[in-house]
Amino acid sequence: MSFLSDFFSLIYPNVCMSCGKPLLHHENCVCSLCLHHLPITDFHLHKDNPVAQLFWGKVNLTSAAAYLYFNKGGNVQHLIHQLKYKGQKQVGSFLGDLYGALLKKSQFFNTIDTVIPVPLHPKKQKLRGYNQSGYFAMGLSKSMNVLLDESTLYRTVASETQTKKSRYNRWENVSTIFAIKDSDTLAGKHVLLVDDVITTGSTIEACVNALSKTPEIKISVASIATAS
Repeated sequence: MSFLSDFFSLIYPNVCMSCGKPLLHHENCVCSLCLHHLPITDFHLHKDNPVAQLFWGKVNLTSAAAYLYFNKGGNVQHLIHQLKYKGQKQVGSFLGDLYGALLKKSQFFNTIDTVIPVPLHPKKQKLRGYNQSGYFAMGLSKSMNVLLDESTLYRTVASETQTKKSRYNRWENVSTIFAIKDSDTLAGKHVLLVDDVITTGSTIEACVNALSKTPEIKISVASIATAS
């Protein structure tokens, strides 16, 4: 079996989704060197971190954090690109599994009941084939041993791309395009809302506004990365 595995790895090599180099037998998705150099924020250890500050005075959050710093042209951008545009869904679940292990030990995130990804519009999800934030949420859910909910929060309108929009235009673009159904299932729960990258926070803000209509809900936020 090892011989066959080695043979097929020569034809279809498993490579690091960050640097592109072949993975060793004990490595999965990201090589050990790239893992060691991931720019981890440690925001989950600090209540008033920069991601949390993005939402001050806008929406009521229990906690907020991001796993990695996003630097243009860096390895994290490459990971996100692989996840979002190259069909490498395992990147999302892999990073979710890693971050979930950290969040589970954090005093700010250890009471999470349910993980909810920022939804794509059905047309966009059909075109892409999957929701990249959903795979990150899947990894978090498994690692934290909590429920994954991909149906309660939904997108009502297929909004324009957020790329190159100002903060106000980003907010205007998504401010009323999310809604919830069967909200009673989230009543009194501590929900973790997750996205791939947080920049201005406008998409998260719009989701929180929709979720906040649920009685006695607590909402926290996490993402794979945030702009440094």
